[in-house]
Amino acid sequence: MRVSRSIPFAVAASAALVGLAAPAAYAQSDADRATARSLGVEGQQALENKDYKSAEDRFRRAESLVNAPTLMLGLARSLAGLGRFVEAQETYNRIIREGVTPGAPEVFKKALNDAKREVEGVGPKIGGVTITVHGSGGAEVPNAKVVLDGSPVSTASLGVRRSIDPGSHQLQVSGEGFKAAELHFDVTAGGSVDQPVTLEAEAAAVTVPEATPGAAQGGMPPPAAEQPSSSSSGARGILPWVAFGVGAVGLGVGGITGFLAMGQHSDLSAKCPLTTCSYAGAQNDVDNYHTMALVSTIGFIAGGVGVATGAILLLTEPKAETASLALPPRTHLRVVPVVGLGSIGAVGEF
Repeated sequence: MRVSRSIPFAVAASAALVGLAAPAAYAQSDADRATARSLGVEGQQALENKDYKSAEDRFRRAESLVNAPTLMLGLARSLAGLGRFVEAQETYNRIIREGVTPGAPEVFKKALNDAKREVEGVGPKIGGVTITVHGSGGAEVPNAKVVLDGSPVSTASLGVRRSIDPGSHQLQVSGEGFKAAELHFDVTAGGSVDQPVTLEAEAAAVTVPEATPGAAQGGMPPPAAEQPSSSSSGARGILPWVAFGVGAVGLGVGGITGFLAMGQHSDLSAKCPLTTCSYAGAQNDVDNYHTMALVSTIGFIAGGVGVATGAILLLTEPKAETASLALPPRTHLRVVPVVGLGSIGAVGEF
């Protein structure tokens, strides 16, 4: 870029002083105007010495105090000297957009004309980069965060050419569920590069989808149901038959004692035709009869409960998937009723 420096420093500084003193340059106070004038002189001196960093600092400070095309022109030239052509172009275009008011000082008009001429040499030096972000395997990265040279990049500029200054650049990209990536790339003056970024998914982000009733239709078999342990299933398979055994004992006891009670009732009826019995030992026989009848009733009740419980347990027992009918397990159940003098019971073996 060709920057006009044919005007000696003293003349340029004087022009800036004249421009800032004009009514068209607005400032908050006389002190701000005086400070901006001093900064403009320092910036012009640094620009003549090719100290572009100091020149940028002085002109930027001065322009923040007083809005004058002469100060913006010095800032644009400083940025161009630093190779920051994107910002320099925007600063030149700002001078052109704002223009000058009728009757403005000649130094303002000259600054406008210089901006129109010099901006043409800045554009061809601006480079371009096209940044694309994808996950491994082409997966989409939602809410990707892109930082270019320390400044956030809007997702609206991803996938399209983005203006950039020539030189080396640092790119940092991250996304939820993906490992962050950092890389460097170079852009030549006026050149363009494509910079794709592929993020690797984090291990924690890879999850197995929950099975649904329709999962088998999609080609994925449903997860196998948890099988009960052999000990618990074996115990549950024995319980119905234990209940049946208890019921059988109860029914057997009830039947035997009922039969004995009926026989004793017949004997009492024969010995006591009347409502009372007066023979020796009659009260003891009556008591034995009532005991037999009570034991018989209890036996039948217990037997019925045992049989009903066994039936319920058998009907609610889980069926094996490979067999439609399950054979009852061998319980080696053996029950023998025992009836003695004044006592009744049963002996069982499992």
